[in-house]
Amino acid sequence: MTNLRDAALNSKAWPFEEARKLVKRYEKAPPAKGHVLFETGYGPSGLPHIGTFGEVLRTTMIRRAFELISDIPTRLICFSDDLDGMRKVPDNVPQPEMLRENLQRPLTSVPDPFEEFESFGHHNNAMLRRFLDTFGFEYEFYSATEFYNTGQFDEVLLRAAERYDDIMAVMLKSLREERQQTYSIFLPIHPETGRVLYVPMKHVDAKEGTITFDDETGREWTLPVTGGQVKLQWKPDFGARWAALDVDFEMYGKDHSTNTPIYDRICEILGGKKPEHFTYELFLDENGEKISKSKGNGLTIDEWLTYASTESLSYFMYQKPKTAKRLWWDVIPRAVDEYHQQLRAFPDQDDAQKLANPVWHIHNGNPPESRMVVPFSMLLNLASVSSAEDKHKMWGFIRRYAPEASPDTHPDLDQAAGFAVRYYNDFVKPTKTYRAPTELEREALTDLRDQLKTWKGGLDAEELQSLVFAVGRDRFDPLRDWFKALYEVLLGASQGPRFGGFIALYGVDETIALIDAALAGELVQ
Repeated sequence: MTNLRDAALNSKAWPFEEARKLVKRYEKAPPAKGHVLFETGYGPSGLPHIGTFGEVLRTTMIRRAFELISDIPTRLICFSDDLDGMRKVPDNVPQPEMLRENLQRPLTSVPDPFEEFESFGHHNNAMLRRFLDTFGFEYEFYSATEFYNTGQFDEVLLRAAERYDDIMAVMLKSLREERQQTYSIFLPIHPETGRVLYVPMKHVDAKEGTITFDDETGREWTLPVTGGQVKLQWKPDFGARWAALDVDFEMYGKDHSTNTPIYDRICEILGGKKPEHFTYELFLDENGEKISKSKGNGLTIDEWLTYASTESLSYFMYQKPKTAKRLWWDVIPRAVDEYHQQLRAFPDQDDAQKLANPVWHIHNGNPPESRMVVPFSMLLNLASVSSAEDKHKMWGFIRRYAPEASPDTHPDLDQAAGFAVRYYNDFVKPTKTYRAPTELEREALTDLRDQLKTWKGGLDAEELQSLVFAVGRDRFDPLRDWFKALYEVLLGASQGPRFGGFIALYGVDETIALIDAALAGELVQ
C-alpha cells in the first residue's frame, strides 16, 4: 500500500492530479468538519442525461484517488436544485400543455407528467438516483426543496440579507445594463400562485431577515428569506451552497467556467472557503452540438446500457475529460474493446502504470479479469455474416473458436454477444452496403478461397492473417486497399476486424462459402 501511495503521489492520471490539490488544501490542518466534502449539482428541469452521470462518475474517481493518498474521510453529496422554477417545457416528456400551465413554479410543485411521482422534480430526482444506483455510487442525495424548507439554508440566507449589497455588487458587474435594473439575488416564491418571481427588491431588511417587493400585479409583499419562502438565483445559489455545506470540491462543464470567479467570491462573502474546481469539456451529439436535457439529444444512460456494459460507459467517461467528445452510437464498440484491452494489460503493469490505467479508476483499484476472448467488433461482424437473431447462434461459432469458453465461465463475453446481436440489428444491418469486386479483387478473392480449401493450419488466427496478408501483398499497393475490399465486398462495411481472426471465429468452410457468395453476386443482391 505504501508503494502504491507513493506512486499515486506522482501519478499523472488526472484523478490523482485533482486529488493532490485537495491534499494540499489541508496540508496544514485537517478539516474542522472531519471530512472532505465532494459535491455534484443537478438541475432537474428535464430527464437526467448521460453528462450528469459522467459528472458523478468523474467526481467519484477523484474521491477514490484522494482516499488512496490521504487518510481524511470523504463524503459525496449529489445536490438537486429542484426548487428552481420550470422555465420551459422539455421536448421529450408527455402532457406539455399541463406543464405549460405550471411554468415558473418550483419543479417540486409541478405535477408529474408521467403520473408516477408527487411532482415533476421528484420524478426526475428518482430517475437520477436510479441511474446512479445502477452504477453502485456511494453518495448522499440532497434536495434543494428540503434544504430550503427545513431551515438548513437559513443561516446562510440571513447572512445573504446582511451582505446583500456586497453580493449584488458582484452580480451586477456580470449583467447587461437592462438586466441590472430588475435583478435581485433573491427570488420570492409567491404565497398565492406558488410561482418563482423574478422581480426587483424594494427593500431588504437585514435585521428582520425579510424582503419587500411588488408582484407582477403591483401588489406589495414582505416575506422572510428563511423557511423556503425565498430562493436564491442560480449563480448566488452555487456560492451560497458551497458556504452552507463547506464544500471542498465540485466539478462542472465548460459552460460554467466563466462564472467560477462569481461563485467563488459569493462563497467567500458568505463566510465560506471556495472549493477546488475541475472544469470538463462538454459532450456533443452526432452533429457536434452540445447535448441538452431539454432537447433530449445525445445518448441517454439507458440507451448506452441497451448495447454495452456499464463499465464500457465508465471507460468512455474517464477518457480525456478536458476534450469535447462526440457521444453517439458509433463510439460504443470501440469503448467496449478498449476497456477490455486495458483490463488484459492491467495484471502485468507496475504500480505507476496501473494507476494510469482507466480500469483502476473504474473499479477502485480492483479490476476483474477480462474473459472477452473475442473482441466486440468481431462479434458484430459475426452477427452480420451469420444473420444471428440471438446470442445462442453466436455461441456455436464462439465455442469452436474458443472451446474452453461458455456463458457460465465467460459471462462478460456472453453479455457482449447479446449486445452485439442487438447493436448489429439496430445500427449495422440497416446501413450495410455490399459491392461487387473489381477484376483485381475477384482474382485475389478466388486465390484466397482456393488456398483456404487446402488449408491445414486449423483455426490459428495469426497463421490465417499471414495467409490473407500474403494473398494481397503482391496485388495491392497500398495493402490496406485489399483489406478494405474484404470488408466492403464480404461484410458490407467500410472497415472491419483483423481478417485472420474473423476467419478463425467464423470458420474456414463458412468463409469459403461467403467468398463464393460474393463472387456469384449473391451478397449484392
